[in-house]
Amino acid sequence: MSKKKNLPLLENLVVTDVAAEGKAIIKTDDKVIFTQYAVPGDVVDLQITRKKNRYLEGRVVAFKQFSEKRAEAFCEHYGICGGCKWQILPYEEQLKYKQKQVLDNLTRIGKVELPEISPILGSKKTTFYRNKLEFTFSNKRWMTNEEIQSEQQFDDMNALGFHIPNMFDKVLDIKKCWLQEDFSNQVRLFIKNFALKNAMPFFDLKNQNGLLRNIIVRTSSTGEKMLIVVFFSNDEKNIRLLLGAVAEEFPELTSIIYIVNSKANDSITDQTPVLFKGNDFIMEQMEGLKFKIGAKSFYQTNSEQAYELYKLVRSAAKLSGEELVYDLYTGTGTIANFIAKSAKKVMGIEYVPEAIEDAKENALVNNIKNTEFFAGDMKDILTPSFLNIYGNPDVIITDPPRAGMHEDVIKTILLASPQRIVYVSCNPATQARDLNLLDEKYFVSLVQPVDMFPHTHHVENIVCLEKRERN
Repeated sequence: MSKKKNLPLLENLVVTDVAAEGKAIIKTDDKVIFTQYAVPGDVVDLQITRKKNRYLEGRVVAFKQFSEKRAEAFCEHYGICGGCKWQILPYEEQLKYKQKQVLDNLTRIGKVELPEISPILGSKKTTFYRNKLEFTFSNKRWMTNEEIQSEQQFDDMNALGFHIPNMFDKVLDIKKCWLQEDFSNQVRLFIKNFALKNAMPFFDLKNQNGLLRNIIVRTSSTGEKMLIVVFFSNDEKNIRLLLGAVAEEFPELTSIIYIVNSKANDSITDQTPVLFKGNDFIMEQMEGLKFKIGAKSFYQTNSEQAYELYKLVRSAAKLSGEELVYDLYTGTGTIANFIAKSAKKVMGIEYVPEAIEDAKENALVNNIKNTEFFAGDMKDILTPSFLNIYGNPDVIITDPPRAGMHEDVIKTILLASPQRIVYVSCNPATQARDLNLLDEKYFVSLVQPVDMFPHTHHVENIVCLEKRERN
């Protein structure tokens, strides 16, 4: 049996840049090395963990010198949780690298002519900006290196927190999370302590047993608050005991819902929510419009920045009130309903039937009568026959998932030949690929990055495409 080859320890390496995935880059004479939890200007000793033909991967074992650009991590869980990896970069630097990420992807992958890219729109809130967080119960919490090295026996092995990256059965117990208003921390800690006091079994992710599985906390700009507790088994006595205690402790909760999910995965999209207290929804508000958010509804998780994003989308669409607009990947119809007053008619298409029902409900709530919504796979719905029935759009707004648009969808867009396309993307790499395919008929007139998720490498990007004039 062959021994695993020892990988080298490299000393005094200077971090030079940030990669598209948010990793730190070190360039040597013959290799590029990727690592994490370091920023440009740091001087580090690096243990190589993986060798590839074109690059290496490593982990920092010592900092020899800290960069002048480095910020102090504000979260006690930094470096273990896996979230908010960029909190050691000042926010201005984060925005600079996100802008660079957009430019690099559009030029390297898109290979299309670009206007000057507009400065990235930063988020006013850089902490407590999320309106939704999900936490997982586990009876075998993730132990820190310090705990392992202490060789102590720990009795408190229950956790309520976040999955460790790439380890489905490992959960880090979270004391304070900086992503959602502190109410979320209070609810989570109360539930954990009450469950421990009453000997309620936390979920065993490997063996698939236990009672307590997940909680989801949703808040809104209107001040309404929703708690969803997911149980593995329908233990009515303990369910009512726990939720009754939560309701008494937190009267500000306007919605308490529970779900019994005995499946092997955590997804609740195919499960039935049960109302315990209050309404089965909370209300979000944007520019006078109201949006009902249910237990399974999708809504942009940074409410304040979503409003800024939608205003930019509406501006880029240049609507006069006479246009037929197609809103592709409409989700719960937020963009469609938001722009409806500026268009003649808006047609929204989305894969998830429940989301389309939410979109219709939100149109009804706001007395919007010029939207129409369709559920189904985009490439199956948006076809030449659909265009024949409903007409060719003047403007298309598209906000696809990270994978971008299917090639058949792009072909139909080219066939539909709208005057303008507003392409919103959470993945500039796949957006760039799609822009290349649209280039035969459209040129890019606007590029506007928007930061929805401070302290992460993720960036949203708006591109406006105008139809080329043919001689």
